[in-house]
Amino acid sequence: MLYVIATPIGDVSEISQRALEILKTCDLVICESTKETSKLLRAHGISGKTYEVLDEHSKPDDKEALAKMCVDKTVALVSDCGTPGFCDPGADVVRLCRQKGIQVKSVLGASALMGLLSLSGQRLDEFVFRGFLPAENESRARALKELTKEKRAIIIMDTPYRLKKTLGDMKDHFANRKFLLTLNLSQEDEKVIEGSIDKIISGNTFDKAEFMLLIYPA
Repeated sequence: MLYVIATPIGDVSEISQRALEILKTCDLVICESTKETSKLLRAHGISGKTYEVLDEHSKPDDKEALAKMCVDKTVALVSDCGTPGFCDPGADVVRLCRQKGIQVKSVLGASALMGLLSLSGQRLDEFVFRGFLPAENESRARALKELTKEKRAIIIMDTPYRLKKTLGDMKDHFANRKFLLTLNLSQEDEKVIEGSIDKIISGNTFDKAEFMLLIYPA
């Protein structure tokens, strides 16, 4: 059995009772970082867990081995924050478990994507989730050029240290669109900025931060 468990984005208290019960009783926790996950569990009085690491460096054989552990164990899959299996390697383990006929259950909770949409004040029945833009300059430029053809709302995320680069990209390619930027959602220094890209850039006080960016429909 594999449980895909959402963990807090910022505030450690934003986790469901069901998630804590499973994390307390499961045989194994698959996580991105033992440091971050053990810190979260200790905050809720949970210790002595067995961990296996799954991150961007994990190889196919590693993921296969993790999936096999779910055959006769109760396993919890978490990421450092938010919902695992979404833009992270957890998706590979979920897929392998399904292929092997292993039951997979979702334990819902924090989602930066849903947080962004709920703060928009717009009924966005359709949107394009682009996720992480390529890091390499030429590939990134091609991806951005393709996105300029899209008239629906677009959602972009990237690593914290590429915050300013991403905002610069938006100024170069989407100068006439309206934006909503969320920074460090559910943390004490949370900030939300809406408006033109110039307003977004001038209002941002972070060099790096966990962020998501909504480009409103054209």
